[in-house]
Amino acid sequence: MSRSTRRILATAAFSALALTMPALPASAAPSAPAAHPTAHVCDQHAKPGMATCFAQRQTDTTRARLAPNAAPSGYGPSDLRAAYNLTGTGSASATVAIVDAYDDPNAESDLATYRSTYGLPACTTDNGCFKKVNQKGQSSPLPKADTGWAGEISLDLDMVSAICPNCHILLVEADQPTMDDLGTAVNSAVTLGAKYVSNSYGGGEDGNENTYDTSYFKHPGVAITASTGDSGYGISYPASSQYVTAVGGTSLTKGGGDRGWSETAWNGAGSGCSGSVPKPSFQNTDTGCDKRAVADVSAVADPQTGVAVYQTYGGSGWAVYGGTSASAPIIASVYALAGTPGASDTPGAYPYAHTGNLNDVTEGSNGSCDAQQQCNAGPGWDGPTGLGTPNGTAAFTA
Repeated sequence: MSRSTRRILATAAFSALALTMPALPASAAPSAPAAHPTAHVCDQHAKPGMATCFAQRQTDTTRARLAPNAAPSGYGPSDLRAAYNLTGTGSASATVAIVDAYDDPNAESDLATYRSTYGLPACTTDNGCFKKVNQKGQSSPLPKADTGWAGEISLDLDMVSAICPNCHILLVEADQPTMDDLGTAVNSAVTLGAKYVSNSYGGGEDGNENTYDTSYFKHPGVAITASTGDSGYGISYPASSQYVTAVGGTSLTKGGGDRGWSETAWNGAGSGCSGSVPKPSFQNTDTGCDKRAVADVSAVADPQTGVAVYQTYGGSGWAVYGGTSASAPIIASVYALAGTPGASDTPGAYPYAHTGNLNDVTEGSNGSCDAQQQCNAGPGWDGPTGLGTPNGTAAFTA
C-alpha cells in the first residue's frame, strides 16, 4: 500500500533550492534491514520531576570507518528536505530555540563542521546567527558540561540547520534536567524572541503536568515541540502538554510510492493517553483517549534509518543518530519555514486543520495497547505517528 497518494516532486523542489544554496554532498543512506547496535546518550532512568534526553546513536557507524572523503553516513539536509518536500530555506528573522540540559562546550565548533560539510551558510556567534545562553537567558555562567546531553545538543542543532538553514539558532542550557529548570529555559527562549522552541526530552507524568503547563509551556503564538519518547507505547511529558506539538517517530527509507520515500511507525516512538492533562479542543479526532493523546505529528526517528550528526564532546566526530530527539527539532524547524504563528494561536492545532497536507503513515507499531490506534499506525490519526509527517509546510501554517 502506498504511504500517500499525494503528489510530491522532490526533484523539482530541489532544482529551485539549488539556485540559492551551494550544492550539498550526497549522504550515504542508511539501509533499513541493517541492525546497527545503538545506545542512548543520556541515562534513561529519570527520577520523578526529572527528564532524560531521547537521543540515540549507532555505535558502529563513524566517519573513521569510512573511506577518505566519503560523505557522512546517515541522512543529511538534502535527504531530509527531499523526504518532506521542503523547498524554502527559512529566514534570519526566524529564531529556533533548542532547550536542553547542561553545557556542550563544543556546540558552536561542531555546528560549524556540520554546516560547512553540507555547504550551509555559517551560523556563528560573530555573525549573529548562533547564541548560547543559560536557563536565565544570560551568556554566563553556563551549566556544567555533560557528554551525554552534548550529543543531544549536537543532534538538535544539526537538525535545525538541515531543515531551516537560514534560521537563527538559540541554544538554552538548563542547569540540570528538572522540569522546573528546563521549563525556566523554555520561558527564557520565548522572552529572547524565539517563536519556535524544540524540546527533545521528557519524563513520566507525576500529577504536576497542569502546573508545569501553566508555568512553562503556555505561550500563545509560539510553536513548541516535544519528543514523545523512545521506549514504545507509553506517555511522556512535556509531549503530553496541551500547549505543545507532540512529535512521534518513523522509520524512513528511500524508494516506494509516488513520493519516492517510504515511512512506517518506528517501534520506539512514544504514544498514549495522559493521565492528567485535559484533551485540547484542537484534537478533534478519535484517539481512544478521554484526555490528551500523543502524538500529533511525526518525522524520522529510527536510529537504524538515522541522520548524520557531528559531535566531539563525548563523541568522535560523525555518527548516525536517531530517537524522537531528531523528530522534534525537525518539526520545530518546519514550523519556522511555514511562517510566524498567529499571536494568540496554539500552533499545535494547525496540523489538525490541514490533515490533507501531511504524509499519512499507515503501517508499523510501537507495542500493544487496548485501543489499537494508540499503538498501531493506520489511516488518519494514530499514536506513534499522529496525523503523519510533513508534506511541505502547509500543515504547519495558521
